[in-house]
Amino acid sequence: MSAGAVPERDPGLQPERTRLAWRRTTLASTVAAVLATKTALHGGVSAAGVVACALICALWVGFLLVAHRRIRALAATGSPGALTPRHATAAIVCTVAMAVCGAALVL
Repeated sequence: MSAGAVPERDPGLQPERTRLAWRRTTLASTVAAVLATKTALHGGVSAAGVVACALICALWVGFLLVAHRRIRALAATGSPGALTPRHATAAIVCTVAMAVCGAALVL
């Protein structure tokens, strides 16, 4: 290989790593949602606890839909397109909102 040559890159590895990262993040989000639901309902069922559970579950489903769509896109083609701003924003909003709900439950 000459000094100016660029080594060949394996295009199949990065989409696979990204797909696995989305799966890990989905699993972590699931665990966080279950723990938040358990915390919200600890000590008995209340109206605030039910509302918190519904909100947490809705946010979790929203994140799950975005993640599943991205995982499918990564698995379908050898060279997937970039994550759209709309889907990236949805994933960020769901994640931040779940973190805020979790913080509110702890305080």
